[in-house]
Amino acid sequence: MKTDNKKLGFFGENTARQFLRRHGYRFIGQNVRTKIGEIDLVMRDKNDIVVIEVKTKSGPDFGTGAEMVGYYKRRKLISLATELLQKYPGRTVRIDVVEIDTSNNPPKINHIKNAVENG
Repeated sequence: MKTDNKKLGFFGENTARQFLRRHGYRFIGQNVRTKIGEIDLVMRDKNDIVVIEVKTKSGPDFGTGAEMVGYYKRRKLISLATELLQKYPGRTVRIDVVEIDTSNNPPKINHIKNAVENG
């Protein structure tokens, strides 16, 4: 079961990365580890550094990907974004969510900018 979830997550992260690159984002890192935790994707959108939380789903259970980013996950994402500010002084850091629904062929992708307010 966990292996299937890891494969689904890996597929979602790669799909999100390709989608964002096609939309002008520049890739910085994937599965970036910090003192606080791990960031699925770190991208650059013009001058903004973007923390990307990828939510990949294989069906409609448990709501949308964005709805799966609960209170504690939002707090953690804000802490991760704050930590990145130290690495990229003078830049704006924002948090986006990319939902990938693999029950569609091709997968349906929904990019939500500023999905988590930082501050």
